[in-house]
Amino acid sequence: MLNILSIAGSDPTSGAGIQSDIKTFFMLHTYPLTVITSITSQNTKQFFKIRSTSVNMVKSQLDSIFSDFIIDAIKIGVVYNSNIIKTIHTKFKDKKLLIVTDPILKSTTGGVFLKHNAFDDYKKLIIPISTVITPNVSEASTLTGIKITSKNNLYECASKIKSIGAQNVIITGFEFQNTITDLILDNCKHMTQISKKSNIVHGTGCNYSAALTAYLAMGETLYRAAILAQKFVYDIIINSKHVGHGITLPVFNKFNEMIVLNNAILKLQHVDRFHTLIPECQTNFVFSRSNPKSIYDVVGISGRIVKSKNKIIVAGGLEYGGSKHVATAVIEVAKKFPDLRSAINIKYDNLIIRKLSKMNYHITSYDRFNEPNKIKHSENKSISWGIKNSIKSTNKKPDLVFHKGDVGKEPMIIIFGKDPFDVIKKIFDIC
Repeated sequence: MLNILSIAGSDPTSGAGIQSDIKTFFMLHTYPLTVITSITSQNTKQFFKIRSTSVNMVKSQLDSIFSDFIIDAIKIGVVYNSNIIKTIHTKFKDKKLLIVTDPILKSTTGGVFLKHNAFDDYKKLIIPISTVITPNVSEASTLTGIKITSKNNLYECASKIKSIGAQNVIITGFEFQNTITDLILDNCKHMTQISKKSNIVHGTGCNYSAALTAYLAMGETLYRAAILAQKFVYDIIINSKHVGHGITLPVFNKFNEMIVLNNAILKLQHVDRFHTLIPECQTNFVFSRSNPKSIYDVVGISGRIVKSKNKIIVAGGLEYGGSKHVATAVIEVAKKFPDLRSAINIKYDNLIIRKLSKMNYHITSYDRFNEPNKIKHSENKSISWGIKNSIKSTNKKPDLVFHKGDVGKEPMIIIFGKDPFDVIKKIFDIC
């Protein structure tokens, strides 16, 4: 698991700051570590106070983390004053680290998060150590003194921030013709991505920068990571709830199957030799809701996972009902073992069966030659029949179910797990 450090302030509403980052990193199956730079008192109606953590405590937190953990990426949020800024700069200035900086200058509840007399130090010491900096339009304008009223202003503003020292710049939230434009300025070119305009929720800037950090740590390109982070935030927004008595806060649903499966597929793309497991009919990977009743309770790939030389390519998007055969296998196995909600199909190889048998995996099978004719000629009935027969005589949850094929039917292995990451652990044992 990747270790990601958040250096930021505490928000007691858990809508933003350290608490929000922890939830985001857990959602994206990375391990969160934290250094708290300030403590705030605020609620959904208003901002009350902010107190900075002492420099000695910030330094001690940093030292304690780095003496014990290998850090894969860092997200910097609220830093508040010059002393803390200088402490962070001294710690990281000579290290080659992936650092995403979210320049939080003030909150939606009215709090000021960067002291006025620390502004120059922030530009001089924090921006130049940033791999990526992610200001919104207001923050970008404050950092540069450029008023943003057009896309040309966006490019001008991003270029100026880059000239201060940031390697890459993403300016988020420019409203244009009922859409939201995010400008990405990397080492080569500028690109924009467009999303539909939606209600802004307290903390979504933190959600975006934290998700971006996680995806970059996973090895995604800046552009791909930005798209994934934007999708993550959109999902947070549409699931947000009115809590307390003021602003809307994001609600994190750890059982959001689409997000979890998407992140598992990202990890799968980095598994060595997985391309050798792709069958002729290609591969699908699914994750179901609890107690699935139909394929529309199961997220799958609308196309397939295919191989291209020694790599895999995901051809198609994720959607409920995106898979028929593998989804049907999960539905059938979940009737007896409800906590088995994820599955992937790979090509049959007796060496795989023998290897995993020695590792005490529970493996079952069925013989397609015994399949009744009325089942063979009924659409999508073979999988249900096969899985049902393979597990009817066991009370142990199957890790793998296989068959050796039939006339015109390719032999196949289906790997089951509690969730997509449980499935990937088993794939690692194969590869």
